[in-house]
Amino acid sequence: MFDTKTVSMEWGGKTLTLETGRIARQADGAVLATYGETVVLCAVTAAKSVKEGQDFFPLTVHYQEKFSAAGRIPGGFFKRERGATEKETLTSRLIDRPVRPLFPEGFYNEINVIAQVMSFDGETEPDIVAMIAASAALTISGVPFMGPIGAARVGYVDGEYTLNPKQSEAADGALDLIVAATGDAVMMVESEAKELSEEIMLGGVMFAHDEIKKVVNLIVDLAEQAAKEPWQVNQADDQTEMKAAIKAMIGDDIAAAYKTTSKSDRSDMLNAARDKVKAHYASDQFDGQTRMVANKLTKKIEADIVRGAILKDGQRIDGRKTDQVRPIEAIVGFLPRAHGSSLFTRGETQAICTTTLGTKDAEQMIDGLEGLSYSNFMLHYNFPPYSVGEVGRFGAPSRRDIGHGKLAWRALRAVLPSKEDFPYTIRVLSDITESNGSSSMATICGGCLSMMDAGVPITRPVSGIAMGLILEGSEFTVLSDILGDEDHLGDMDFKVAGTEAGITSLQMDIKVAGITREIMAQALEQAKAGRAHILGEMTKALGSARTELSAHAPRIETMQIDKSKIRDVIGTGGKVIREIVAETGAKVDIDDEGLIKISSSDLSQIEAARKWISGIVEEAEVGKIYDGKVVNIVDFGAFVNFMGGKDGLVHVSEMKNERVEKPTDVVSEGQAVKVKVLEIDNRGKVRLSMRVVDQETGEELEDTRPPREPRGDRPGGDRGDRRGPRGGGDRGGRGGDRGGRGGDRGPRRDDRGPREDCGGGESHIPDFLKD
Repeated sequence: MFDTKTVSMEWGGKTLTLETGRIARQADGAVLATYGETVVLCAVTAAKSVKEGQDFFPLTVHYQEKFSAAGRIPGGFFKRERGATEKETLTSRLIDRPVRPLFPEGFYNEINVIAQVMSFDGETEPDIVAMIAASAALTISGVPFMGPIGAARVGYVDGEYTLNPKQSEAADGALDLIVAATGDAVMMVESEAKELSEEIMLGGVMFAHDEIKKVVNLIVDLAEQAAKEPWQVNQADDQTEMKAAIKAMIGDDIAAAYKTTSKSDRSDMLNAARDKVKAHYASDQFDGQTRMVANKLTKKIEADIVRGAILKDGQRIDGRKTDQVRPIEAIVGFLPRAHGSSLFTRGETQAICTTTLGTKDAEQMIDGLEGLSYSNFMLHYNFPPYSVGEVGRFGAPSRRDIGHGKLAWRALRAVLPSKEDFPYTIRVLSDITESNGSSSMATICGGCLSMMDAGVPITRPVSGIAMGLILEGSEFTVLSDILGDEDHLGDMDFKVAGTEAGITSLQMDIKVAGITREIMAQALEQAKAGRAHILGEMTKALGSARTELSAHAPRIETMQIDKSKIRDVIGTGGKVIREIVAETGAKVDIDDEGLIKISSSDLSQIEAARKWISGIVEEAEVGKIYDGKVVNIVDFGAFVNFMGGKDGLVHVSEMKNERVEKPTDVVSEGQAVKVKVLEIDNRGKVRLSMRVVDQETGEELEDTRPPREPRGDRPGGDRGDRRGPRGGGDRGGRGGDRGGRGGDRGPRRDDRGPREDCGGGESHIPDFLKD
């Protein structure tokens, strides 16, 4: 029934299997990729015709993680997969970026690439498997895809590269590098590193490429068995004469425009040249197809002029040298109420960056295949249309916005303090207010400055730079700090971020299949010099993190308690911790290890909560003075709550040195008092005293009352045996000679001597305080 084709190989310690012909047979190409026990299905469909007047390539990639793949049900109100998560969006971009340049120029048929995670083993990240499945599905579909590509993840542990490390291994290592490549050339790099050298980063890319070649060969083996007939792509007509005519018409205008340093003026001059071409071909003697070709040729002429000037004369659009960085201005403390802020301007690219500090309850909750997780560092990038002087959509973040924000997030995460050292949730917001290239790098620089302004104790400042490439045959030029037009007309977008100690993030997209190790090495070295220059300019604004937090930021104190005391702090049903929060006004968070975070913008609230919790978990000390509150009054004294969670008895005789008739003559419920611990019995019962403590200052007073004498030495002598024989003896049964209940006992206190001036003496001490 099924004409199934399968290929397999051992790769990185697991079996990689590609299968087609059994599932999604109505798609143009469908591949089920299995690596370990992670399975991804990718299906490709392509439109057989092009919409009239269309002049762009509508490739759309969708990556989706099915919760059932990990045996989970989605959280939240809607128990089904909904809009793309950040991870799904980023993985869709990972697939799109290396395959898009591998379609021929002029191919405008719409293509859908849909990759779905069907099984997840908890070890193998599905993104690499999805990239391989997408490449294989495109290769066998028959569409004019000049692949295949392969993909690999590389880690770096103890000086050794590792292929496709487990998730836990990648998190603990110094490098998380993703590379996509054909058998001949690297197409894309995405990475996060812990301040590694240029040599280590380049070595990781080359290591990945060697392993990717094995995957490319495997996909070729599958294509040889299952590929459909290739599509016939119409050959473009010879446009040499038309291109020459357009160049003669506007060539000088375009050359003059690209010698203008102002982006706004340059745009006006270029638009005027383009309008001249449109006006020429607007007459009825030219059809719509000819007009579309004329527009394309105009763009080619622009590219030729810019690229030729750079390669031949080293002349850039704005007049800079190839390794020169645009002028930089950095300002910190830009916004008065933000916890930290900066305005970073580099040429005509500008970002307002703010840092906001929050408590644990502000952490980002992430619901994914791996289960629930929390992130205490967020970075969000916004690119409004006014930043490029355009009218456009303004609303939810685009895929590009999410991707640029994640790049900056990776670059800065390596220098953040640990949660133990800095227990805050950190959110960096980058609003791009002007853009002419490298806005993601401006986000890194501005975001770093805003965090230092907020007092985040980062290990070292981070800067970022975007590099470009002009490549013609064996001749090439690497450009530092590229403009938007240089990015658009060039062959490479190579972004490098890091500290003076090493690289923290590297991203590369190639538009041509021909970049060599030599080109990458030169780009990395040129970027290193550029990063150092930018760090110097940033230091002029702020060289290190401020030692004090903003007055508007919350303060967080941490304290560690024994895990056995967690229940006491929380209380039954959370009663105690809710009372602490309600009474003090501070936020209190406690984890399973007994780490408590107390936060508030008011330090007095933090101190009140800390004392309360300390009182719950600490043991009372005999002889020590504490603040307390009267919680209950009884006939023989008052119970006082002290140390937050402990109660003790102040007997009426310990309220004042003079005799007290009733406890209510001295104290009332809710009254704040100062008490000294006199005694803690073996059952934990606490006896307190107010009379030996100055209730105003809390200082201990001299005890002027004479010490209590032993019972046998008190006035009245030996009281003898009051009970008589156990059977009753002379007591006459229950009455005996007592004369009923009184008998002959006489006055009750005749033989007890005078009462001590102690407010009732020992008979008023409750049983739990007697020896």
